[in-house]
Amino acid sequence: MKTIFLLAALVVSTSVDCSAENNSPQKQSAPDTGKKWELVWEDNFEKDGLPDPKIWGYEVGYVRNREAQFYTEGRSENARVENGCLVIEARKDNWEGHEITSASLHTYGKKSMLYGRIEVKAKLPTGKGTWPAIWMLGDNHREGTRWPDCGEIDIMENVGYDPDHIFANVHTKKYNHSIGTGRGSSIVMDKPYENFYVYALEWDESELRFYVDDQLYFTCQNDGTGVEAWPFDQPQYLILNLAIGGAWGGKQGIAEDLLPQKYYIDYVRVYKQK
Repeated sequence: MKTIFLLAALVVSTSVDCSAENNSPQKQSAPDTGKKWELVWEDNFEKDGLPDPKIWGYEVGYVRNREAQFYTEGRSENARVENGCLVIEARKDNWEGHEITSASLHTYGKKSMLYGRIEVKAKLPTGKGTWPAIWMLGDNHREGTRWPDCGEIDIMENVGYDPDHIFANVHTKKYNHSIGTGRGSSIVMDKPYENFYVYALEWDESELRFYVDDQLYFTCQNDGTGVEAWPFDQPQYLILNLAIGGAWGGKQGIAEDLLPQKYYIDYVRVYKQK
């Protein structure tokens, strides 16, 4: 369960060609954070059409946090691969009676992760009401374990009324925002709604380390007090979603002329440590 700029005028999303990003030095280089990594799997979004069903599934419906969007499944208007990018698009299109539609993709049952480095290169949407995220939940969440006992790792969150701040948060039964013990941090980046950045997590038995473009800005350590504080010794799955409004994204409302908005993901890569 996910529990969880400011612009006087709306910045309108336009089409992005990720082919230039694909050929950039940053695209081709291996992560450089003082460790040696071996690639386990990746999705470079090179084939136009719907996202690869061998990697991605969908959340469907009004899922959490009183958000305004209805998440659709297999609908190219909301999630598609084009020009070398995964595009998640939020639209005000009244589809099947749902005023606002968007997409939330996940890897549950297809690509689970336990330790390693997860990185996602993305360009964010912006405007009052957007709430894009890159995050993870324990596989056991879909197998009966309730939030936050399953553990949640927010690799990247951004809210449109605070456009340059990138947030990382970690939620467990012992440490979570709903009881005032949440652990997290943030970093200011130059126009993440105009520039691609690599948002990354390094995860091992002792700590979680959060990066933007290999700049470390938050470390969350295992305090050794048990599963209520550290459920992160079990597999997790990845989620990429674009929410509109909700408990955090909608704290200052939703701009009337906000939509459509596009969230561009250039690639997803998962490594294990050599």
